Amino acid sequence: MINKIILITILIWVSAFAKAQTDPIILPVKTDSTKTPEYFFIDGDSLSAIELDRVMLLQSLKFDSRYENIRYQIIKRKVKKVWPYAKLAAERLTELDRRLASLEYESDKKKYTKIVQRYVEEEFTTELKKLTTTEGQILIKLLHRQTGMTTFELLKQLRSGWSAFWFKNAASIFDIDLKAEYLPETNIEDFYIEDVLLNEFKNETLDEQEPAISYDYFKGRTAWNTYEDNLPADYDSIQLAERARIRKEYLKKKAKENDKKRRKLERKRRRASKR
Repeated sequence: MINKIILITILIWVSAFAKAQTDPIILPVKTDSTKTPEYFFIDGDSLSAIELDRVMLLQSLKFDSRYENIRYQIIKRKVKKVWPYAKLAAERLTELDRRLASLEYESDKKKYTKIVQRYVEEEFTTELKKLTTTEGQILIKLLHRQTGMTTFELLKQLRSGWSAFWFKNAASIFDIDLKAEYLPETNIEDFYIEDVLLNEFKNETLDEQEPAISYDYFKGRTAWNTYEDNLPADYDSIQLAERARIRKEYLKKKAKENDKKRRKLERKRRRASKR
């Protein structure tokens, strides 16, 4: 969310500021240049206005809740994993819309759509199937952030084979609400996602892409502060106990799956050795 704005960089002696109590007199200075830069006279010095990128200063979130800190770190890991898919999907959709608009005949549009569909299937399907349910949920939110449409709306817009592909895979892989919107101003998880993105963009660990929807990060931060301040005293103990229970069940299930794979591999090896 970097927009160009005009910032006036003013260099004034500290001593001059201490002595001068009157308002600065601002006068334009004419130049012979075709594109005239803006100059100002302040306390007898001429200063120019320069164009810079806006910089958002972010303070790290300070968690009072241990569980919320853990939750944030988990979301951070998942956002970093799925962001490239959301970003690339937005780029592909933009290119698809641009290309379809340039095609005159419906037959050409259908051919091009099938080409893109095959490309996306080959590029994404294998990786998307590796996503967990929560990673899929985050991806759905990010698709709304980057395209301005919910996944359900995207599916309605992208018809025929493309639509069938996404309906089938979105439902089977993610098992979530395809109409989910990205609401970082009011939804705490969405705010965590946005905070992660902005910090990763700032650190240049993720490639930035302009969002397609408008929202105010600082409204979300205010909502988060209120949320943190109103957590019950036993919140951490309850949530951490529940997290421990879920993790124990997950590890137990994973151990069974690994044991099943190991026994299957052993049977294959025994059959191969008898040949």
